[in-house]
Amino acid sequence: MTPGLGDVARGALEAVNRRDVDAVMSGFAPNAVYDTAPSGMGVYEGHPAIRAFLKGYWECFDELSFELEEALDLGGGVAFLVNRQVARPVGSTAYTRTREAHVVQSEDGMVVRLTVYNDVDDGRAAAELLARERR
Repeated sequence: MTPGLGDVARGALEAVNRRDVDAVMSGFAPNAVYDTAPSGMGVYEGHPAIRAFLKGYWECFDELSFELEEALDLGGGVAFLVNRQVARPVGSTAYTRTREAHVVQSEDGMVVRLTVYNDVDDGRAAAELLARERR
């Protein structure tokens, strides 16, 4: 990852907050994998599948916003991000607040794999292990 990882991650979250799927997808390699299996929501391979997942997820909420809490470049093309999510499901007046970790693998400046963890500590451990393996 390049210096300014926090700025890049914030820009990506701003695109998510705008629900701008084209801007989000511009950072993913064509054969990228969006892995939400650790959080129980499946694995999506390639632009069409990732795009469909994101749009479907976003449609579940009348309000949805993410804020970057932490961004670490661990080397070897591995980044660890922690996001805070505030959401109001469609038809509800109640808000949910969650934290999640993203383990991002990149090559040539493009995301090739992003894995989402609901347990931030599990995500951190996975990111650190992956970075050691890729160095």
